[in-house]
Amino acid sequence: MKEITEEIKTELKKMIYEFFADECETDINGLNPQTNVIDELDGDSLMVIELIETVKKKYDLDLKLQTVGKFLLKKPAETLEEIVNLFYMIYQYEDDIINEA
Repeated sequence: MKEITEEIKTELKKMIYEFFADECETDINGLNPQTNVIDELDGDSLMVIELIETVKKKYDLDLKLQTVGKFLLKKPAETLEEIVNLFYMIYQYEDDIINEA
C-alpha cells in the first residue's frame, strides 16, 4: 500500500475536476462534490477509464482495468466525490483495491 499525502490528494482532485470540466465542456466552478457525472454532466464510464489510464501513467501504478471494474460493481462511483475517493483508493491500493471493496 502506498502512502497518500495531502499533496497527492489535492493533485488528484484537481486533475479529476479539470478532466470532467474539459471533457464535459462545462465551467469547473460549477462543479461540486455532489455533481453526478452521468446525470448532470452527460459523462460516461469511458471517461473514467480514460482518467484511470492517465493516472496509471502519471503515478506508475500497477493496476488492471478489470480490477477497477470489479471494484465498481460493488461500490459504484457516480458523483465527483465518489470518483475522487475512488482515485485515492486506486493510488493507495493499486491492484489490491479489490480487497478493499
